[in-house]
Amino acid sequence: MFVCVVCSIDMNKQILVGIFIGVLITGSVVYAYRMGASQDTESRSPVVGEESESTPVSDTEVATPTTGASAVPTPSVARGSSLDLSGRNLTKVPEDTFSRTELTILNLSNNNLSGALPGEIRHLTKLRVLDLSNNNFTGVPAEIGQLGQLETLNLSGNPISGLPQELGNLSHLQVLDVRGTQYSAQDLEGIKKGLPKTVTIYQ
Repeated sequence: MFVCVVCSIDMNKQILVGIFIGVLITGSVVYAYRMGASQDTESRSPVVGEESESTPVSDTEVATPTTGASAVPTPSVARGSSLDLSGRNLTKVPEDTFSRTELTILNLSNNNLSGALPGEIRHLTKLRVLDLSNNNFTGVPAEIGQLGQLETLNLSGNPISGLPQELGNLSHLQVLDVRGTQYSAQDLEGIKKGLPKTVTIYQ
């Protein structure tokens, strides 16, 4: 009887020890699994400030050109009644320019335009400002005298050798700039007689 009791106690101890060892092993496995999962999550988390590869790009975002990429030239845009074609390396005035009869401002400065300004300029009768500066114009057409509303005429920086007397017909002219040209002083004196007394001439 005593021996059976002792055996029973020893068996119970073995069972308890087995259960305890099982619990320890299970806890270790769970802990190792959780640690592994945590490290995996950290390795997948994006660095602060770094955009995830799977992050969608908003429709409103505009792509930034790659550094060193050649700039795409901006096309000429007319806003309202003005047309700015300055600094575009033009060698010829675009043909449709003279059909824009609504224009009040035309800027052709800083190009490579040469010869005489086309006589079709007469069609732009609403022009108030005409800037032809810094080109290679050698002549000004007599038709420019038909621009009765013209207030500012900039001819500076061109190898113009003669000025048409028709410039004296510009009864609304306020500013005439002929600096850096090869105008004839005699021509200019004759033109002044027809211009308003209030006109400012830069020479």
